[in-house]
Amino acid sequence: MSLPRVDAREDTAGHSAPHPSDAAGGDGGRAWRMLGLLVFAELFGMSLWFAGSAAAPQLAARWDLTSAEIGGLATAVQLGFVVGTAISALLNLADIVPAKQLFAVSAVLGAAANASLVLAPDYAWALAGRALTGCALAGVYPPAMKMAATWFRARRGLAVGSVVGALTIGKASPYLWTAIPNLPLAAPILAASASAVLAAAVIAARWVDGPYAFPSRPFSLRLVTEVVRAPRWRQATGGYLGHMAELYSYWTWIPAFLAASAVAASGDPLAGRAPWIGALAFATIAIGGVGCVWGGLVADRMGRARLASAAMAASALCSVLIGLAFGRSLWILAPLALAWGFFVIADSAQFSVLVAESVPAHAVGTALTVQVSLGFVLTTLTIQAIPPLVARVGWEGAFAALAIGPVLGIVALRTLVREERGARAAAAAEGTA
Repeated sequence: MSLPRVDAREDTAGHSAPHPSDAAGGDGGRAWRMLGLLVFAELFGMSLWFAGSAAAPQLAARWDLTSAEIGGLATAVQLGFVVGTAISALLNLADIVPAKQLFAVSAVLGAAANASLVLAPDYAWALAGRALTGCALAGVYPPAMKMAATWFRARRGLAVGSVVGALTIGKASPYLWTAIPNLPLAAPILAASASAVLAAAVIAARWVDGPYAFPSRPFSLRLVTEVVRAPRWRQATGGYLGHMAELYSYWTWIPAFLAASAVAASGDPLAGRAPWIGALAFATIAIGGVGCVWGGLVADRMGRARLASAAMAASALCSVLIGLAFGRSLWILAPLALAWGFFVIADSAQFSVLVAESVPAHAVGTALTVQVSLGFVLTTLTIQAIPPLVARVGWEGAFAALAIGPVLGIVALRTLVREERGARAAAAAEGTA
């Protein structure tokens, strides 16, 4: 997500000075402790994202919701996040408000908006609560990328990948509650809100920005044209859009896919409510946390565009193969779902770095804001596209159609991949000379 590009440390006189860890060839021990703190906070703070979706079966029974309306609970969060990100960018909140204060206040507001779902009298109220939750999370998700960047330079791919991995597991956590039979509606919702309050308290009490400070880079409408004209930004953003077209549709609908597959395999309508479905849904999303760390490690070695292309290729393959496993043995279905969950998010953090490196320093804030807004607006369309696709071609065809996104993303990145290969080949040749 929103990741600034930082090239040097500013000393008290305003001059560029190296951080002590640079001399040692790596990032310092305190940086890793701060990263651990941030990972913990993201893990708990982002549990708000899918709290409504995890409670969707109970809400659907209460209000007799259609599949499209169930999808609307996830879409509302996406739209709220887009609005929150735009407001934060236009007001330059990330530069005006200290990072830990913005994070803490946003997490508490998100917890309150999420908890309102317990008292929601109707579907419209629930949608409003989910939208407000997404809006608040704009102060939890993107600022965390910036906070991590203040501590890391040499290992930034790994650091940001770790943060994205933590928030991925956090997003999955409400589904784990659904694995407990006969749990009341309030349990996963209030547990997510309590987790977000804990995250706010930890960051407010312990977080300190690192040495890699950077100048203010507010969103600017004037810079949008400059950003969009940059070929490398368009290529990186094209890859990101392909990634996003698939990601949130998978995360939103994998629990329903698993339930439908269980019913098809057994012929028993009650099979779709089995406790293992919630546990596997959690695992298929949470394993993406491992994928993010893996992606960060590999990207630091082989290049970000190459890693993103490889991850999208694997993800597209999984989206096609899992349809063939629909209605079959869990021993076939589960490994494919887990593999898809691993690769579908492994490249996410690297797109922020690609975009940040594609434009001049003064345009980074605008470039990232436009990228994020386009990506999350796209998810609102792809999430809602799944129910009509399922009605027309079944779950097998609907999930296979998600492969279109990453395939187009790979095409968009092809020039950046060639550049990375050329740069590494040149570096290798120079090293042997």
